[in-house]
Amino acid sequence: MQWIRDYRPRPEESRLYRNALIVTVAGNVFLAVSKGIVAYLSRSVALYADAANSASDVLYSMLMVLGLWMSQRPPDLSHPQGHSRFEPLVGLAVAFSMAFAGYEAARASLVRFQTGGLAVEPGLPTLILLVSAAVKAGMFLYIRGIARKLGSPALNVTARDHLSDVLTSVAAFVGIYGSKYIHPLADPIAGFLVAAWIFRAAFGAILENIGFLTGAGADSGLRDRIVQIAAEVPGVTMVHHTMTDYVGPRLVIDMHINVDGEITLNQAHAIADQVIARLEALPEVDRAYVHVEPQGWEDPPHEPVDSAGNPSSAR
Repeated sequence: MQWIRDYRPRPEESRLYRNALIVTVAGNVFLAVSKGIVAYLSRSVALYADAANSASDVLYSMLMVLGLWMSQRPPDLSHPQGHSRFEPLVGLAVAFSMAFAGYEAARASLVRFQTGGLAVEPGLPTLILLVSAAVKAGMFLYIRGIARKLGSPALNVTARDHLSDVLTSVAAFVGIYGSKYIHPLADPIAGFLVAAWIFRAAFGAILENIGFLTGAGADSGLRDRIVQIAAEVPGVTMVHHTMTDYVGPRLVIDMHINVDGEITLNQAHAIADQVIARLEALPEVDRAYVHVEPQGWEDPPHEPVDSAGNPSSAR
């Protein structure tokens, strides 16, 4: 009796995850420390908001190390399908960390706005913001590339956070110059813009990872692609039932196909195996379950039910 799913180690995936974590942790620690020191010296609220964002990045980096380590553990009796659901949990942790940074940025900006603002001298503050934008742009490109290779929601959220950091650093840069040459309130206004962008990015990331955790289905384009791939397998005469849902970062497919009812069981089984192999070759798919039925047979129609699960005809 087999109690857990088949498992094959993937050393290349592990290497990519490890590289992504090293780059993310090292980059975030460097930027949080450097921006925090300069924000303290310059008293720029826009830079303080950006430093708070970087500090939250350090926190989620630590959570990523733990969460992604858990998600990469092989299946066992406690988790026979594997531990992949830990990965969208990491994505949620990153998103909530972003939201907290947005709150801190908005709070600091409000306090500075109420006091009439403060003219901030450019120079070191703007230099560190330019360095931050350049570092984060590099981190975004690197992590996004790995996220696409792995189909990783946690790394995808992390890449989006790096991109938002580029934009928030640019906004803080503009705010500092504005406070000096336009009006002191330009600095807290830039801080508000930073907070708004962070909230926007965090909200989208939260919705996406909640979908991964609660069994959201594939989008219409991917659904059509899945059906087409199965229908093109020799011996498949029709695909009449397909359900997809995310279990962690990848999809589980439940599919019913029709084949010639006169072929042998071995032949039908071989066709189903081909369908499974082609579907599981998709990077978005974790596993596929295929049920074979004879040509001309379809699942019986389901009677409509109400919100309580009772047949509508019972009323």
